[in-house]
Amino acid sequence: MHRHTFKSLFLVAAVLASAAPALRAQVDDATRQLAHDIFKQLIEINTTDSVGSTTVAAEAMAKRLRDAGFPASDVAVLGPNPRKGNLVARLHGTGAHPPVLLIGHLDVVEALRSDWTTDPFQFVQKDGYYYGRGTQDMKSDDAIWVTEFIRLKREGYKPDRDLILALTADEEGGMYNGIDWLVQNHRNLIDAEFVLNSDGGGVDTDDAKPVIVSMDASEKLYADFQLTVTNPGGHSSLPVPDNAIYHLADALVRLEHYQFPMELNDVTRAYFERMASVESGQEAVDMRAVLNSPPDPAVVARLSEDALQNATLRTTCVATRLDAGHANNALPQTARANVNCRILPGHTREEVRQDLIRIFADSNIDVRYVDNSGRVLDSAPSGQALPPVKLRPDVMNALEKVSAEMWPGTPVVPTMATGASDGVYTNAAGMPTFGISGVAIDMNDVRAHGRDERLRVDSFYQGVDFYYRYLKALTSAN
Repeated sequence: MHRHTFKSLFLVAAVLASAAPALRAQVDDATRQLAHDIFKQLIEINTTDSVGSTTVAAEAMAKRLRDAGFPASDVAVLGPNPRKGNLVARLHGTGAHPPVLLIGHLDVVEALRSDWTTDPFQFVQKDGYYYGRGTQDMKSDDAIWVTEFIRLKREGYKPDRDLILALTADEEGGMYNGIDWLVQNHRNLIDAEFVLNSDGGGVDTDDAKPVIVSMDASEKLYADFQLTVTNPGGHSSLPVPDNAIYHLADALVRLEHYQFPMELNDVTRAYFERMASVESGQEAVDMRAVLNSPPDPAVVARLSEDALQNATLRTTCVATRLDAGHANNALPQTARANVNCRILPGHTREEVRQDLIRIFADSNIDVRYVDNSGRVLDSAPSGQALPPVKLRPDVMNALEKVSAEMWPGTPVVPTMATGASDGVYTNAAGMPTFGISGVAIDMNDVRAHGRDERLRVDSFYQGVDFYYRYLKALTSAN
């Protein structure tokens, strides 16, 4: 899941229309070509769960690092099976501080050629964009990480701490999440003081003009639930009121009209405080007023009309898949739906499963939990979504500094990711994780997981420029 999936801050864009445009990326020709070639190579390696291989991509990046001078002892590809390999590489520093871990995922969601105007697994440049599955989510950032490692190695740069890179499998789904597997099986290779996750944060733009630089310091908890209705069925010429499909549809309508209670945490409070200073009109007034305890219900209702603000304020659950019936001429004996929930910090998956049972208020609807491997279980895990991480001054100061250089006048805003990322595993392992990226995506052109996924050419090279500057600002000896 990529960090730009739910951005829709158009009023902010109007307020900041006069902000200075992003500068042209200061990337030399050799680095530009290297980044391009790595990006192209990654896009053209199929890393979907169904037929792809993250091992092939990890091995390709490992070879590039070894060819650039990294010793074999500092580059490893390892995983639970031949298709789910993960790359771990280390750039040694002075050791003045503990290591920092840089993470990204190599896998991508499925893509059908018939849905696209280009081949999703061919790297195509046209009309100022790079097209291909993973251009937004998130092989652009993977290519940037590898480029920066090679660039810093060739320069002989010595950071004040080791930099560890982990490019991994199954963030988008599948049974072998790479970060989780590394934490459980090779913690020594990735152990770090904190984590930079380029699958979070980023630069939100409107018609290529920078609006905000977001930094994810919290994220929701992901959960899938299976709803099942059964009945005896029968001949379709003899319809009965107790149709399993209608029964299930009624429950989903109840869910559609239900809103979980609103809650704020330290990060979402900071988000609304910062955004209120750059918004205007009623939106700014409401963003300040929602910080009151308790807030006016009318304020919450107005903010909730926007999809992003609604997801920031509360747990959300939405139907994503339907499956029913066994023949066109028979009443369905079984109807199922998948409900996907994104849960606020401080709550558990089992708590939300019980909430769904209460919302449906129907003993004939079975609500079960679906885990990452696809198993359907009678109950859900009781672990809570982790609280927001504390904002480290070194992480934030470097981000403010580089953002001011590259996107003058554009505010840095702490955010809670309304989706989910591999940060759930690193945070749970005691490594505070910060979602930071310099790749800019237009708020009205978010195509992650969608057809004709694309990224502006200049945005990619700005991302290359950003992380080079950021890593140096963060790890230069003072």
